[in-house]
Amino acid sequence: MNIILMGAQGSGKGTQAAVLGPRLNLVKIATGDLFRAAIADESELGKQVKTILDRGDLVPDGLTNAIVEARLDAIGRARERGDAIDGALFDGYPRTAAQAQELDALLAARGDAITVVIEIVVPRAVLVERLSGRRVCSVCGTIYHVS
Repeated sequence: MNIILMGAQGSGKGTQAAVLGPRLNLVKIATGDLFRAAIADESELGKQVKTILDRGDLVPDGLTNAIVEARLDAIGRARERGDAIDGALFDGYPRTAAQAQELDALLAARGDAITVVIEIVVPRAVLVERLSGRRVCSVCGTIYHVS
């Protein structure tokens, strides 16, 4: 099973992923988390991502897809070892048509496909309220809301 959660920033994708993932034995794949991990690991991909983000640019589709592919490979290895993983939960990825096409190809190469796409729709006023009160711990990355 592979689920895509889509929605605006602040719509609750991460919150829903935290609930659904463990219940359905799905590994959460969020590109922001993958970028931070690659940077922390000082991998070649991580160094490229850091350079791009330090410039204030968006990470291009090709690099984003490569990082997602590496995560899918790791999930495949874990499943082969017998880990209780029933698929992936994509949090905000894919963001572009090119990313969606690449994800379809990556999953098809593994004999898999997207099972369902869930769009989380939240009124703009609620998004503004959520995002204006959002704080992120610089040490652990935990998200808090101060209201």
